[in-house]
Amino acid sequence: MTTLDRLGAEKYILLTTFRKDGRAVPTPVWAVRDGDALWVWSAADAGKVKRIRRSGDVTVAPCDVRGRPHGEAVAAHATLCDAAGTRRVRELIKQKYRMIGRLSLLGSRLRRGESGTVGIRVVLADRPAAGA
Repeated sequence: MTTLDRLGAEKYILLTTFRKDGRAVPTPVWAVRDGDALWVWSAADAGKVKRIRRSGDVTVAPCDVRGRPHGEAVAAHATLCDAAGTRRVRELIKQKYRMIGRLSLLGSRLRRGESGTVGIRVVLADRPAAGA
C-alpha cells in the first residue's frame, strides 16, 4: 500500500500550511483520494486557503479528529480548484463520508452559498517532510 493509498483511506489528515514567516499551521481536514492526488474541501475564506494561494507548500499526515498525528508527515504541494474541480471534490466527499458528508456540505451551502467553499488538490512530493 502506497503513502497516497494510506492517506486516502484515513478519515482525517493533518494538512499543514505555512505562514510567511515559516510558522506551521496544522489543520485536521477530511480528504479523499482520486487519481494521483488527495482532495480537500474548505471554506473559501479560511486561513489555509489564503496560505495555499500564497504558497502551495504543505505537509500531510494521518491524524484524528483533534489533529493529533498518528503517522509521519509527507511533503506535498496544494493548489486551489476552479468551480468544476470544487464540484468534483464535493461529490467525492459525499461518496466517502456518506450522510455526515452530505449534511456538512448542505450546511455549508446554506451558510456560504456555492462559491463559499473551494476544493484543494494535494499532490504528494517524492520526499519526506523536512524535519520528519
